[in-house]
Amino acid sequence: MTIAERHKFILDQLQQEGFVSVSELSNALEVTKVTIRKDLKLLEDKGLLYRSHGSATLVSPYVNEKPVDEKQLVNVEEKQAIAKAAVESLKMHEAIIIGSGTTVGAFAQAIPRNSNLTVLTSAMNVTMALLDCKDIEIVQLGGVVRKGSSSVVGHYAEEMMQSFACSKLYLSVDGISLEHGFTTSNMMEAHLNAKMIESVQKTIVLADASKFGQKGFGKICDLEDVDQIITNKSASKQFISTLEAKGIEVILV
Repeated sequence: MTIAERHKFILDQLQQEGFVSVSELSNALEVTKVTIRKDLKLLEDKGLLYRSHGSATLVSPYVNEKPVDEKQLVNVEEKQAIAKAAVESLKMHEAIIIGSGTTVGAFAQAIPRNSNLTVLTSAMNVTMALLDCKDIEIVQLGGVVRKGSSSVVGHYAEEMMQSFACSKLYLSVDGISLEHGFTTSNMMEAHLNAKMIESVQKTIVLADASKFGQKGFGKICDLEDVDQIITNKSASKQFISTLEAKGIEVILV
């Protein structure tokens, strides 16, 4: 196979999957990983892809922070479908944590109004979405308000977390990377999310397919620290297979 043919194969795979790994390309094309890395560098130099450690994507893997009112206008149908699927995992009378973000915000709005739950949250939009639910007890974390995410972060919120133990955490993220795990664009929010994970028995990430292959500035946790991901069916099959091989349950909606 010529260099041009290899490059066409790589770009075709990227168009289909949105993500390629060096090892799988090496096996498929029967060339060394060194050769594949050189191919990816040439294609990146032409502006046709973005390289990461051991992989490549069509879009930049680095996440820029956007305000919540802008985020909530993106992938609305996907977020609503994910939220609906997440509601099915709820059990009455349990205590849960809901993080911040537009996808978990959609989840809060989808929770049936007659639910009997205790909800601990850092997000003010989550609290507002549940205010009319008379049987839901809301525990709002305190701290420094991040206007960009309508949520709180910092020392006071983290100290409060030490007083609670909950069954599940429903978490939104800005990025899911095979190399860097789960990330968000703000390091203080990432640290609070890590504390939330320590306080629950099960962590469920709600993320649409656009978050796969992305990296935020602040690392929340490794892939193995999450139990379940709910995402939409357009997520990369290759990416999903890798996550499942690590023991993560992936639900596609």
